[in-house]
Amino acid sequence: MEVTVNQQNYSVAEHCSLQQMLSVVMQQPSKGIAIAVNETIIPKINWGTYLLNPGDNIILIKATQGG
Repeated sequence: MEVTVNQQNYSVAEHCSLQQMLSVVMQQPSKGIAIAVNETIIPKINWGTYLLNPGDNIILIKATQGG
């Protein structure tokens, strides 16, 4: 199925969790990241069980240091 992550389309498995999507899209640890699906923040504790739907719009926000 296809989802949009930060305005880019990605193909993921049909029964894909947020955690699985991160490994496909980011290919790095998920430390310091917040995720919103269809404008709703998903708590990190739910990433492994939250299943994506075709056409979901996902926003990944990465924390950075600085001022």
